[in-house]
Amino acid sequence: MKPLRTTLIILFAVVVFIAIGNGQWSDTRAAMMGTSGGSIPVGFGATFIDGETFYLINLEPEVAFGQLGVGLDLNLRFTTNGKLRTGDYETFEDYLRIIRYVRWAQKGDPFYTRVGQLDYSLLGHGSIVYNYCNGASYDMRRTGIELDMNFDKFGFESMYSDITDRGLLGMRGYVKPLKLTSLAKVPVINNFEVGATYARDLSEVADITSADSSGRGLSIVGFDLGLPILSYTIIKSSLYFDYAQIIHYGHGTSVGINMNFSGLGLVDLRGKYELRFNGVHYLPAYFDALYEHDRFDPVRRLSKSDMLDTIVANRGYYGELIISILNSFYIIAGYQAPYDTKNDGLLHAELQLPEVSGIVIRGAFDKAKIGRVFILDNFSILSAEIGYKPVRYLLVSTLYQQTYSNRNPDGSLRPDGSFIKQIRVEPKVSFVFDF
Repeated sequence: MKPLRTTLIILFAVVVFIAIGNGQWSDTRAAMMGTSGGSIPVGFGATFIDGETFYLINLEPEVAFGQLGVGLDLNLRFTTNGKLRTGDYETFEDYLRIIRYVRWAQKGDPFYTRVGQLDYSLLGHGSIVYNYCNGASYDMRRTGIELDMNFDKFGFESMYSDITDRGLLGMRGYVKPLKLTSLAKVPVINNFEVGATYARDLSEVADITSADSSGRGLSIVGFDLGLPILSYTIIKSSLYFDYAQIIHYGHGTSVGINMNFSGLGLVDLRGKYELRFNGVHYLPAYFDALYEHDRFDPVRRLSKSDMLDTIVANRGYYGELIISILNSFYIIAGYQAPYDTKNDGLLHAELQLPEVSGIVIRGAFDKAKIGRVFILDNFSILSAEIGYKPVRYLLVSTLYQQTYSNRNPDGSLRPDGSFIKQIRVEPKVSFVFDF
């Protein structure tokens, strides 16, 4: 019970003490509310990046028309001499980043697709690809694609992280075999699911280690089983089993339970808890929220895979909690850690508080190598915004971000490809047109 208790303590600590960031909340709200509409925030302010000042004009329209959703993100930053931060728009990919995303429907619908920035991509139960982001900062954003189809009896999920270059490819196919038999009409168990996943990082730096500098890509394969145990309108729950093998390295398994509770539009709650049995040279959820940062260290010339050779067999756990209250208060928190190793936990959290008296607070936080959760270090990505609406269409806010970038403060690419910690502070005034 100690790991479970630790997980719950961390989750509720996140809820009470962290007011962070910006993450994927527009999509999360749309998924929970299922409504058309949108906003067109136009911001004017300043950006402070590592001690340098830039004047900012920011346009972030985000709209939904039924199943169609579109988000843009145009930032024009000028130096104090009035010159455009040219490093923001040097390549075709830089211009492509203006389109934050275009999507049709939501993940879990019969047909879903999204092109642009991928926020927390997931395949299956997350043993291989979990909360993956295709950009660790604004400067490092890429244009990816997600495509899912669900034909009731079978279906697939897929994603690719960078349509302009070699990136992370993930595919999962699944079938509900009992729906192909005489048991198709038996409630609950007819949704028993069997799935198989293949994920490969096609980047030439995905698997460079101290023992092997071949520069081959890195692949992970797996299969999973899912059995529903509750299937009612307000509550659904299932048991699942996952197996994953990192090619040329190790393998691991996990068993867990998930739950989805819908409280008549007042409270929506989703959660899961799983036990993990990790073999030697294996990491669960290898492609995670920090993967784009961890993939390759250009200074040491080593990939994330180099650490796999040092990993011994271990057992671990993972807990996740997602809460929506009255469609205005949202929490997403997940924590994973091994039983027997200290300072090796991984936390992901998002929070949006309801707007009270015009005050807006929202945030997102990812941290690896957890010892002291709230210490910001080289294993942390933080985004936080706090603001005030004196009138409905006007937002005065300050955005704080601690991320990592492969660009210098002026926007130019770093010649050695290395990452530097980037701190952005953006006080701004935004005119928000909702419809």
